[in-house]
Amino acid sequence: MAVVVADIGGWMQTVGAQWLLVGQPNATVLVALVSTAAAVPFLILGIPAGVLGEFLNRRRILIAVQGFQVVVGSALAVLTVIGEMSPALLLTLTFLLGAGDVLQLPAYQALVQEIVPRTQLTRSTSLSAIGINISRAVGPALAGLAISTVGIGFVFALNVATSMFFLITVLRWRGYAPPTPHVEPFIDAARAGLRYVLYSGVVRNLFLRLSLFIIPANALWALLPFIASSRLHLGSDGYGFLLAALGLGSVSGALLLPLTRTRFSLNSTTAAGAALFGAGTIAATLSASLPLTLVVLFVTGVAWIDVVASFSAAVQIFLPTWVRSRGLSVYQIIFFGGAALGSALAGVVAEALGITLVNVVAGILLLVLASIQFLRPLPRFENIDQSTAIIPTIDQVIVDSELDFTDDATTLVISRWDVAPEQHALFIDHMRAVEASRRRTGARHWELYVDKDHRDSFVEIFDIGSWREHLEQDRSRLTEYDHQLLSAAAELASGPPELTQLISTDR
Repeated sequence: MAVVVADIGGWMQTVGAQWLLVGQPNATVLVALVSTAAAVPFLILGIPAGVLGEFLNRRRILIAVQGFQVVVGSALAVLTVIGEMSPALLLTLTFLLGAGDVLQLPAYQALVQEIVPRTQLTRSTSLSAIGINISRAVGPALAGLAISTVGIGFVFALNVATSMFFLITVLRWRGYAPPTPHVEPFIDAARAGLRYVLYSGVVRNLFLRLSLFIIPANALWALLPFIASSRLHLGSDGYGFLLAALGLGSVSGALLLPLTRTRFSLNSTTAAGAALFGAGTIAATLSASLPLTLVVLFVTGVAWIDVVASFSAAVQIFLPTWVRSRGLSVYQIIFFGGAALGSALAGVVAEALGITLVNVVAGILLLVLASIQFLRPLPRFENIDQSTAIIPTIDQVIVDSELDFTDDATTLVISRWDVAPEQHALFIDHMRAVEASRRRTGARHWELYVDKDHRDSFVEIFDIGSWREHLEQDRSRLTEYDHQLLSAAAELASGPPELTQLISTDR
């Protein structure tokens, strides 16, 4: 409830900021840059935010960030009321508010995973989407009403009040018991998160499809104020109703999403949503009738949440526990970075070529994307077990104290597999999947060799940044799916490999 209230205030702040710039010179670019200023922090701080959310107390992160939001929001409200708010200052303060959002979002999303049972994650994601879009429906409508009656400064002050409500709620929450993670050095943890995303084919594919949707889809969000003012000749309250129609459509789509996902695959849901959003973007841009535009935007809102919530749920369900917060931070980079890029491109191109052409081209691109997705579907991953594998961990190495080895020493792992001649081809092919598993869980380099003098002996070699990280690899990073890959390799060979672990002597 506190998040919904805070999101309502956030949407009121966005609408107020956009409307404050509508009458400025180069307004098309400036209004689009409001979305960009809020999204750029995700590109800069996304990975650090994911690492912090993985290892620090998540409740304390929320408290600190909400306090920061209250201070920045108060400055925004006061400067607007006294008439000292310039476009540059507005964009700067919007950037700072966006920085607060990025720092708390991975921690909040990972916190939900600790509270909600895994079997309810899809429905909890839908519930979260409903909350987000209730705020998207209510916030703009309230902002439009408030701007036309008491002014933009009051809208910014209401945003401060909603942040205060969220802060008080988290302060009063005493029952949170943070898990005790195996703390890793900051740089190592950041690299591990990026490495996982890079070598996980499923996550990589989901992120690619999401980015291809988000960039053109944000043309409608960025240029909607000008559809309201120029095409439909509406004021701030009318613009709020257009956003409310999108938001109400999104709420309806979120309510229908659990039913949709039981009948249709992730690929069908997201492809159909992209096609519907593309068609809605074109129709809303060309419509000169307010009732027709409201209906089109409602349907477009349904399509928006079908795509966004489906991708979000898929990523949250698939990511293993050990890298969830870091993976979600990359998701936020893709989502908000795509929004920033899409909004900026839409504003710049619309300034030169016009709003109608930009939105029509964006709609066509989304229709093309939907067609490609039907022809090249997303991979299925329902049968991939991402729970943490319960296997014996490596014993801590006992070394001569005079050599002064440390946990930071680079580690080289050598596995010797004995494989019968008739299994050579299958084994080599299967080890490509093992390579991806090793790299996802920490390996920086990986090679497979055959012993020249013993052709039935294959040698797998990979190195890891530190002995500490190697311990983490075996202790918490291997999922049941990874364990199944290694077990399948052992079945193709004569059994588990002969293992050698080497630690660097460099100091």
